[in-house]
Amino acid sequence: MKPTLDVITIGRASVDLYGQQVGGRLEDMASFSKAVGGCPANIAIGTARLGLKSGLVTRVGDEAMGRFIREQMEREGVATQGIVTDKERLTAIVILGVRDEDSFPLIFYRDNCADMALSEADIDEAFIASSAAIVVTGTHFAREGTADAQRKAIRIAKANGRKVVFDVDYRPNLWGLLGHGAGDSRYVRSDTVTEHLKPILADCDLIVGTEEELHIAGGSENTLTAIRSIRAASRATIVCKRGPMGCVVFPGEIPDSLDAGVKGPGFPVEVYNVLGAGDAFLSGFLRGWLKDEPLETCCAYANASGAFAVSRLLCSPEIPTFPELQHFLKAGSRHRALRFDQDINHIHWATTRRPEAEMLMALAIDHRVQLEAMAREAGASSGLIPAFKVLAVQAAARVANGRPGFGMLLDGTYGREALFRAADHPFWIGRPVELPGSRPLDFENGGSLGGQLIEWPVGHTIKCLCFYHPDDPQELKERQERELLRLHDAARRIGRELLVEIIAGKNGPLTPSTVPTVLQRLYDLGIKPDWWKLEPQRDSAAWHAIGEVITTNDPYCRGIVLLGLEAPESELEAAFAAAAREPQVKGFAVGRTIFNDAARRWLKGEITDEAAVSDMAARFQRLVDAWQRVAGRAKAA
Repeated sequence: MKPTLDVITIGRASVDLYGQQVGGRLEDMASFSKAVGGCPANIAIGTARLGLKSGLVTRVGDEAMGRFIREQMEREGVATQGIVTDKERLTAIVILGVRDEDSFPLIFYRDNCADMALSEADIDEAFIASSAAIVVTGTHFAREGTADAQRKAIRIAKANGRKVVFDVDYRPNLWGLLGHGAGDSRYVRSDTVTEHLKPILADCDLIVGTEEELHIAGGSENTLTAIRSIRAASRATIVCKRGPMGCVVFPGEIPDSLDAGVKGPGFPVEVYNVLGAGDAFLSGFLRGWLKDEPLETCCAYANASGAFAVSRLLCSPEIPTFPELQHFLKAGSRHRALRFDQDINHIHWATTRRPEAEMLMALAIDHRVQLEAMAREAGASSGLIPAFKVLAVQAAARVANGRPGFGMLLDGTYGREALFRAADHPFWIGRPVELPGSRPLDFENGGSLGGQLIEWPVGHTIKCLCFYHPDDPQELKERQERELLRLHDAARRIGRELLVEIIAGKNGPLTPSTVPTVLQRLYDLGIKPDWWKLEPQRDSAAWHAIGEVITTNDPYCRGIVLLGLEAPESELEAAFAAAAREPQVKGFAVGRTIFNDAARRWLKGEITDEAAVSDMAARFQRLVDAWQRVAGRAKAA
């Protein structure tokens, strides 16, 4: 049977909590970033990002951290059939920090954790046989039950003609050789561990480790002697990781010098955090090795992937994607500290962000001053606005009916409860940050922009409206550009998507070149939002010019959504028809056309909640029908 997966990794899966105060002690950490961790879990993600079809065999707890691991694996494209939910044990946790370039303190919370309860019963023969290779790891040979599970996987793999990869992954304290406070220790000599690992070597096709890890596998603290001892027990290709010196590979007889093995190019970069570098390295090596690339290419992929990992803070989130890796190998970087390379960072962000539907149809009710004016006109309290926004969520949900491709624009000023209710549905959510009507652009609530945004759920997209025209005074343009740059930087630093809404027609003539000129200027500044929200254009030629600017400057842009500007439905359908011919236009985000009438009547007490919901749902549905109709015709054409 031909394998359907390239690789399945087996063993540890934890949640890493990384201290964000680089240079501080773990005792002093005030905030943490959360990510999937554990050598096999990292490699499953890394190989998936590099274009392999990967799977994971592990156990996670029946709680939020276990569900986080499972859901993240699904987002990364990793096959999850082998992830068992353990209802008796908690998911493993690791707390990590960066003290300096030589000290990376970490604490393993793994006492009776879920993944260390992995057993032979969790190894499904059909799943293992479905992969061209499996990866077993040293840590899971430290306990009898987990060792039996990995040995069973090896037997199945060998019986089906699959390859076995052994990542030595030596953690002395997880073998019970050191105390809890020595989590960052990488080597303690132990004849017991060496004897435990020796029987595994013969069944392996690829053995990978640092010099210290090969010392423990080979039973000698002389690296060449240890490698020869491994060769005496195994015909596997042996990969020796050498940190800043890259790696050296021994596919056959062991030469008289480490330097006589097969090597690839090295990439001298600033070391920011070594934790997880080995997992990124092996992910890169497997990308070449399982695709039958020359060993020199495998080394290049591995060394470059490891360079990315040591240049960034976290583990699995920092492993590169294949487009990112290819860009780096082709163009290199002028930055020794890769985390400062904006071109690479953009590719990494754009190729690892959460997936979205190809079409986006959103009900926009992030309006604040407009609804305040309606309330005054109706003689009603602005305290009613939050309840009306909840009704808008009900209307959008009625139309979406659980389907993908629908969303809402909601604010935190009057829409706090509406945001909570919107989370009950699979909506795309955008939230405004601009001070309503500000020109020059200013941000709502003052204070630290990043401090506000860090409190938002990770799935919320930052939306910013900027009234910008190419003919604006230079001082005005520079101030607005400065604020947009600040927002773009904040969005990237905290990992939130950004939608920039540009309205030019209210402050000058709107010609076919107006909006393309604005977009090009912002791209020249380095602003690359995930989404654009733009006003209707006069014809298809204007939309084509806009699309050309986006495609040329950022092929990873999610696209454009069309705004409504309170236009009647008939005008919007005509605007939809002109816009839909441009592939970059993915949908619409329309508000007042949908909710104006219902809001005015509801605030006056003329209609019930249900009548308001029904009215908004009907109007939203008509726009959805119109967009799908014209988009379908454009796609067919």
